[in-house]
Amino acid sequence: MIEDDFKPKLGKPRNRGLKARRRYAHEVLAAVNRAGGTRGHKSKFTGSRIGRGGAMGAWLAGREQFGALRGRRVIVKARVVKLGGKGLAGAQAHLRYIQRDGVTREGEHGQLYSAEQDRTDSKTFLDRAEGDRHQFRFIVAPEDGIEYDDLKLFTRRLMAQMEKDLGTRLDWVATDHFNTGHPHVHIIVRGKDALGKDLILAKNYMTMGIRERAAELVTFDLGPRSDREIQLQLRVEMTAERFTSLDRQLLSLEKDNNGSLSPLVKDAARQTLLTGRLKHLERLGLAEECSHGKWRLADDLQASLQRMGERGDILKTMHREMTERNIAHSPADYVIYDPAEAHTKPVTGRVVARGLADEHNDRHYLIVDGVDGCAHYIDIGRGDATEPTPQGSIVRVTPKSVEPRPVDRAVVEIAAANDGRYNIDLHLKHDPRATEDFAQTHVRRLEAIRRVTGGVTREPYGTWIIAPDHLARAAEYEQALAKSTPILVDKLSTLTLDKQVGTNGATWLDRELVSGHTEATRDSGFGRELREAMKSRRQWLIEQGLAQEDQGRIIYRSDMLATLKRRELTRVAGQLSKELGLGYVETFSGDHVEGRMSRTIELASGKFALIQKSREFTLVPWRPVLDHHIGKQVSGIMRSDGISWTIGRQRGLGIS
Repeated sequence: MIEDDFKPKLGKPRNRGLKARRRYAHEVLAAVNRAGGTRGHKSKFTGSRIGRGGAMGAWLAGREQFGALRGRRVIVKARVVKLGGKGLAGAQAHLRYIQRDGVTREGEHGQLYSAEQDRTDSKTFLDRAEGDRHQFRFIVAPEDGIEYDDLKLFTRRLMAQMEKDLGTRLDWVATDHFNTGHPHVHIIVRGKDALGKDLILAKNYMTMGIRERAAELVTFDLGPRSDREIQLQLRVEMTAERFTSLDRQLLSLEKDNNGSLSPLVKDAARQTLLTGRLKHLERLGLAEECSHGKWRLADDLQASLQRMGERGDILKTMHREMTERNIAHSPADYVIYDPAEAHTKPVTGRVVARGLADEHNDRHYLIVDGVDGCAHYIDIGRGDATEPTPQGSIVRVTPKSVEPRPVDRAVVEIAAANDGRYNIDLHLKHDPRATEDFAQTHVRRLEAIRRVTGGVTREPYGTWIIAPDHLARAAEYEQALAKSTPILVDKLSTLTLDKQVGTNGATWLDRELVSGHTEATRDSGFGRELREAMKSRRQWLIEQGLAQEDQGRIIYRSDMLATLKRRELTRVAGQLSKELGLGYVETFSGDHVEGRMSRTIELASGKFALIQKSREFTLVPWRPVLDHHIGKQVSGIMRSDGISWTIGRQRGLGIS
């Protein structure tokens, strides 16, 4: 017999006894409790503890030793960014953005650092992140961050503590910003753990755990808040027009008493503060005293106070920007532009400032000194959606339309004639004048709607099922786009008014004068400056022989704009000819243009593209779509209203 052979002895399973069964039951109940369930109650699954740090996040959120009163406060904004599609291009742009100029105490560009190095570069980090599915981006802003000379040590201690909480090493880089009233740090963490697996963080750890750990460190460094600090802060909150910790306490008291609120508490000082807050909320129309000592809070209390807080922050921003530039405006003339309002009108004016409204989500704002005499705060959405708008440039801002486009109506019309179906062949059959390239634009539109809203269905062989409410779904798609880019900014001129007055080119002032329907201007602010500039420009045009005064009326030459444009192009072309060593060729309607588009040039007459050949060059009107083709071969036919472009030497993308 081989020694490794054995004979199993079959029989009944062993009876481990009642004690063992009870121990197993206790283990099951303990697991249920850890997952958030309770005996005798059905618990709602939220998924907040899926991922690393779930249990630690729940424990940190429930701690009291570093509570809202004594502990130092820290704001943490967390975001998970998928790296699919564009890959690391978006991550590279974000890293470049947070290292921009003017973010340090000395006004210099930001410097990335890591756990071991004070200076590291983004390329090394991105090379390690090649193939990552996602990454985490955090903004950590201690309320008392100004007390720190340097945030590096604080950041490294926070990240080391996070590694302990999560049970894995983290690959991260960070940079400190001191360009706002609240110093803060940007932290970018790879979405991989120490073993190279996808790093998943529990929701409650991201929303509360990191904040509590950061507050713990700041409290340890600076000490708990004193009684005096707490009392001063609460007195400020008593009359603040924003959502405060006192409001949180009031909502909690109301919830505990089933909707009936009384500020009577054991602590006399706290009772005074809560009563004072209720009186202030009553003046704001957000609370009502039902009977003596009994109050009812407005249903939308938190949302209303948060909107008030945002408005207050915006007005402070406007006042700061206007004061720094010595632009006098009454606070009554401060306007927050809302493109969602039904009767919102376009705004034309001078750019006073451009800045960050939400650094975490890359939302920018413009402050425009309008011709109507008001200063307008305008949320322009994503920073990369609007081209650079230098201070002093003239812009026109219009709300972005959320209505269906003509392409959507064409799809609906073709589908209605073909049992609710659309494809390129059906389009060409329905409209014999259409080209295949034109029909492809409709397909791309359907694909975009499908990705964002899922409002259309594509069959395997290129046919689309168009729902009866397709126009409503197209409007829903436009509304989704408008969230990231709510307005359109048309840059009318990069030249300030004083430079336009004496410029030998076709300026925005000239176009306004010739149009004869200039916007109504108010005799204050930018409106007054515009009136004076127009008056001076008229006189200049008369001196140049491009206009004349007849019985109190100004008559402009019919070719005035073309003459001014040709003068400027000739002057600039002469300078470029010396620079490039090439001859300049002027183009006219009907001419064929061909060459390499080397760059764009901003002139008073507009923006132009420089088309370069081996021995000559020309300047032609620029279009936004050409920005993607700088350095490429282009060809086209000059028209009176622009150029019909073809990208590439022979066959390529036609742009008309």
